[in-house]
Amino acid sequence: MDFVKMEGLGNDFMVVTGPLHPSPSDVAAWCDRRRGVGADGLLVVTPHDPGVRMQYWNADGSVAEMCGNGLRCVARYAVGEGLVSNPSFPVLTAVGERAVELRDGGIVRASLGPISEAAAGPLDLAGYHLDTVSVGNPHAVAIVNDCYAVPVDAVGPIVEGDPHFPDRTNVEFATVTGFDRIVLEDVLGLHEQFVHVVPGLAVLVLAHAIRNLVLCVVLVDKHIRTDGSSRP
Repeated sequence: MDFVKMEGLGNDFMVVTGPLHPSPSDVAAWCDRRRGVGADGLLVVTPHDPGVRMQYWNADGSVAEMCGNGLRCVARYAVGEGLVSNPSFPVLTAVGERAVELRDGGIVRASLGPISEAAAGPLDLAGYHLDTVSVGNPHAVAIVNDCYAVPVDAVGPIVEGDPHFPDRTNVEFATVTGFDRIVLEDVLGLHEQFVHVVPGLAVLVLAHAIRNLVLCVVLVDKHIRTDGSSRP
C-alpha cells in the first residue's frame, strides 16, 4: 500500500488515496509506533467531485468524526496528488462539508465548521472546570493559570474516559497570557491508555475564551500560540 506520512502541528498521520476500507486491527497495526509505521491516525482521501472525501481513523482503529489538523493535511495531499484541480475545494467529512484553500507557501486555510456546546455541558473533573464544545467531534476545554504545568499524563485519561463522553473526547488546556494572546496545550487520547501532548484546534479555545473571559468586550484580533505556531 502506498502512503504519505504527514504532520500538522505535531499531529502525524498516514495518508492514503481511497477508496480504502481498513479494519480496526489493520489501522492499529499500521499506526503502532514500535511495530508499524507509527502515527496518530489514518487519513483516507477519496476523490469526490468537486473536491475530496476525508475519512479518519484514530491510532487504536476507532473511527473519528473530524480532525482539524488532519483536514489541513488532506487539503495539501489532495492538491499534491492531483486529486483536485482547484486550490479551493470542499472536503466531505463525517460531519459535513468543510471548505479548504491551499495558499502560497503551502499554507492551508480550513473551515472547521460551527462551534456548539456539547451535550455534556460544563463539568468539573480531575480538579479542573471544563466546558464541552463540539465542531463535529467532542472537546473538553479548561482555562488554567499555566497549561504547561498540567499533569496531562494523569488528567487526560480521566477526562477522556469519563462516562459523560461515551465516545471519548479531546481535551484542551489553555492559558490566557494577555488580552489578545492565548497559549494552548491539546491532549489527544490514543490507544493503550496513554495520552499524547500536541497542539491543535486552537479555534476551540479562542471561542471558549471569548465566551467566558471577555463577555462584554469586542475582540478585533486575538492570537493563539501553540508549540511552533501562532494563529489569528
